Amino acid sequence: MFARRIAVVGTGYVGLTTGACLASLGHHVICADVDEEKIRRLQDGKVDILEPGLSELVAEGLAAGRLAFTVGAAVAVEQHAEGVEVVFLCVPTPMGVGGVADLRAVEAVLDEIRDTLPAGCVIVNKSTVPVGTAARTAELLGRSDVAVTSNPEFLREGTAVRDFLNPDRIVVGGEAQDAAERVAALYSRLGAPTVLTDSASAELVKYAANGFLAMKLSYVNAVAELCERLGADILDVTEGMSYDRRIGREFLNPGPGWGGSCLPKDTQALLQVADAADFEFRLMRASIDTNTRQRQRMVDKIRLAVTGNRNGSLTRTRVALLGLTFKAGTNDLRDSPALMIAALLRQAGAELVGFDPALPTAISYPELEGIELVADAYAAVAQADAAVVLTEWPEFRTLDWPRIAAAMGTPRVIDTRNLLDRDVLTRAGLTWTGVGRRQPSDITVLAAQ
Repeated sequence: MFARRIAVVGTGYVGLTTGACLASLGHHVICADVDEEKIRRLQDGKVDILEPGLSELVAEGLAAGRLAFTVGAAVAVEQHAEGVEVVFLCVPTPMGVGGVADLRAVEAVLDEIRDTLPAGCVIVNKSTVPVGTAARTAELLGRSDVAVTSNPEFLREGTAVRDFLNPDRIVVGGEAQDAAERVAALYSRLGAPTVLTDSASAELVKYAANGFLAMKLSYVNAVAELCERLGADILDVTEGMSYDRRIGREFLNPGPGWGGSCLPKDTQALLQVADAADFEFRLMRASIDTNTRQRQRMVDKIRLAVTGNRNGSLTRTRVALLGLTFKAGTNDLRDSPALMIAALLRQAGAELVGFDPALPTAISYPELEGIELVADAYAAVAQADAAVVLTEWPEFRTLDWPRIAAAMGTPRVIDTRNLLDRDVLTRAGLTWTGVGRRQPSDITVLAAQ
């Protein structure tokens, strides 16, 4: 494998992971961003993103001289003395009006680097973008001597480094075969299956993959509700399903609904793509509606546990929220199901106190308005009428549950992730409610019959 000269524009989850991992594979990488303070911190090896292994890779790349950081995309392109060979666009593409991806950041970068790109280099759209963006990028660039490709990322927050270095597949799309092959060759050391296709197909792969995962999660949440109505247990049902190789074990855990920086944005964008193609994607729309309903269902479950009635009042009820980030292993609050549920609880009059292992109380979080953030789980549950597990942090399993039972106003736990051991909590004197799980009373009735 030949070491390539690479510029990565954007140092968020995708950009920083891409730059650090490509440097670890032997390439010479310069990462650029518009945030001067972030770049200064990265130049000093300080990584603000909570992502296992990322800080270490950044430090190694800096020490080896294969990784550098600078302010401005054009500067990054120009700093490669022998000429940049590949430019990765890893800038934000947030959900815009009506669910359409906002491509203004991509367009701004193209304006900045258009005249500095050397002939023969390749532009790589790494950001998740609508189908047709590669063609639009080439049109906006207006450089027939610069090829444009699509190379979607499949990185999960909390395992991004591992996912990059151990990929299920590499997908590269482009109308210029040689350019697509050059991009695919950057990953040759990883030995992953490679799909070379046209740019439109590559762009659709990312949306189709995330849309499928969202549908799978919505499906299992719907089955969990059915389990509750029929007296079945979702853990046994999903175990029975998972041995089928066509289904597998992943994404079969019920929960409070899916969220984060990708699935909500990408599913809405997929609907927009379908609408633009005059296709009514009813299955995708139903999955999104099921996910929205799941959040309200969790609130109803909390109402029932606290008041004995799904329509009972939560006014002045003190609720401890255990976990606020959208998933364990990250400090990302974007589209967190925990915060969606918190907003519904607040509307219902509940008083909210929260704890998350990834959120220091010394920092102010605009997203947590209306939630009293405390330093540990024990402070959160003090005098609480209910404790609700919303993020699957493994450290919650090893909490001192007898201590928690003694500290609570009413010792009850609503476990929206089915994370905790029901028997451990029951022995500690707590009432436990899960999602799609049979309650002990259900089991007793069945045994008696």
